[in-house]
Amino acid sequence: PTMAHSKALLVLENFVGGKFVPCSSYIDSYNPSTGDVYCRVPDSGKEEVEAAVKAAKDAFPIWSSKSPLERSQILNKLADLIEHDLEAFAQAESKDQGKTITFARTVDIPRAVHNFRFFASSILHHVTECTEMPTMGCVHYTSRAPVGVAGLISPWNLPLYLLTWKIAPAIACGNTVVAKPSEMTSVTAWMMCKLLEKAGVPPGVVNIVFGTGAKAGEALVCHPDVPLISFTGSTLTAQRITERSAPHCKRLSLELGGKNPAIIFDDADLSQCIPTTVRSSFANQGEICLCTSRIFVQRGIYSEFLKRFVAEAKKWKTGNPSDPTIDVGALISKEHLEKVRTYVKKAQAEGARVLCGEGVDPLALPPGNQKGYFMLPTVIAEVKDESCCMQEEIFGPVTCVVAFDTEEEVIRRANGVKYGLAATVWSSNVGRVHRVAHRLQAGLVWTNCWLVRDLNLPFGGMKASGIGREGAKDSYEFFTEVKTITIKH
Repeated sequence: PTMAHSKALLVLENFVGGKFVPCSSYIDSYNPSTGDVYCRVPDSGKEEVEAAVKAAKDAFPIWSSKSPLERSQILNKLADLIEHDLEAFAQAESKDQGKTITFARTVDIPRAVHNFRFFASSILHHVTECTEMPTMGCVHYTSRAPVGVAGLISPWNLPLYLLTWKIAPAIACGNTVVAKPSEMTSVTAWMMCKLLEKAGVPPGVVNIVFGTGAKAGEALVCHPDVPLISFTGSTLTAQRITERSAPHCKRLSLELGGKNPAIIFDDADLSQCIPTTVRSSFANQGEICLCTSRIFVQRGIYSEFLKRFVAEAKKWKTGNPSDPTIDVGALISKEHLEKVRTYVKKAQAEGARVLCGEGVDPLALPPGNQKGYFMLPTVIAEVKDESCCMQEEIFGPVTCVVAFDTEEEVIRRANGVKYGLAATVWSSNVGRVHRVAHRLQAGLVWTNCWLVRDLNLPFGGMKASGIGREGAKDSYEFFTEVKTITIKH
């Protein structure tokens, strides 16, 4: 683009060693709801990552020697500053990502604030272990120390929410950070950088390098001075990260995709189940790794469920994300919208029925949003279990509904994918709820609810949904190195 063109655009800069640093080349970032370029993001590579890692290494001795209480106070101050600017952050997140302003206001930004407050508190309550061996005259105890420079790579679906879920525990434990947000959604990370100094975060403790996974992400993962990587994103990228970090024996925490089942038994309370399952299918345009995209309904209630579910899905309004009455915003990019549409076309080609949404119902958009990347909530029935629509993560407002007969059968089918992140079970039979929850291959099982989170508890997936867990204790263990000390007296 010409200089005249870029004058009107927001131009982001990397944040290294407490200062904003311009970059030699930039990438265009689009506003998903209009299809226009609205921002330019640094296209960082090896040099930029090198400078950021050096700044993080230099800041490590001072930051890691602060007491947990000192770090806690700084994290709380940062939480207050983000909360004070909540509306500006929500507006920016909605514009940059395409999500509704309502979702950004009520979910994304409050959760980012909570991430800092939560780890500011939990860091004060970890205790080390001690054992005695009186017969040997020995006492053993453990101590934990921060590891060093943490490489944090976060995705585009919940930009500030997932970035802070990594930054907060990393710095609370005394590590310093080089983070790379998604190049498609970098604005709120850049806005947060402006608050770090005021919060009392010393220069170099949090460095943010913007750019693509292939260039900036790769340089970070391959850097010999970055001993741990926390990544949220696709299973394919995670395989690449694992290969590239193997020569350095890095510690990895990988939170990957999901193909999450909702299992609805014939004794489910449909008045609760239907609105919640519509939400678990279409919230944030279906762009949440925890969304349910395979809905198994017991045959006795299948036709009633389907009728009510489709009626409820049709009530969700799609349109300009900044309109507070809208339920479904824009998808992240033109390419992603095409990919999601392709799945719907494949399902139709295989003989499945599209009951509402894409290609079935008209999508009316306001004049300014005609070129945006929008899609209606789409419900597909009679999809075969082996279809790519039932096996692969679609990551859009598309869900598949199928019938089942027995408990035994539905557990087998629910487990019949490579993923194992989350599952929901709907039933009023307590015994059944426990039995099924135990046998599902998923890191999180919600019964008669969805996305109720206690940050104390482990978060993460089984199988191709990832490695490791994060949460109060789990993040502390990931972001610190434990040492066992034995004293003979």
